[in-house]
Amino acid sequence: MKPKAKNPAKRPKTIPEYIKAAPPERQPHLRKLYAILKSVAPKAQQAIKWNTPFFVEPRFLFAFSAHKAHISFAPMAKALDHFREELKGHDTTRNFLKVPYDEPLPEALIRKIAKYCVRNVSERGDDRFW
Repeated sequence: MKPKAKNPAKRPKTIPEYIKAAPPERQPHLRKLYAILKSVAPKAQQAIKWNTPFFVEPRFLFAFSAHKAHISFAPMAKALDHFREELKGHDTTRNFLKVPYDEPLPEALIRKIAKYCVRNVSERGDDRFW
């Protein structure tokens, strides 16, 4: 049986705690992305789910996360599909926009995608989280 750690790592409970817990070189991107998302969705509930910052209203709007070499912005999949042409030249997967820490955040594009998510969620007629 494994002994319990005396001081287990404290998991962040808020998005500011999440950012503060990140290595210093990652914090500027995290702070900037957080500010953009807060300004686009000021009424959204902010939560840490699965150790990831989420914005919900009460359905999923978007999330973001810090990784070793990049920051990931995770809007609803429909949003990435909608902006696929504008996302050319950026590192994307089906669900994420990835931005290396040594590159500037595409702030205007992130703001556009986030606004699309807020508008799309408010127009939906269902109560599904995703």
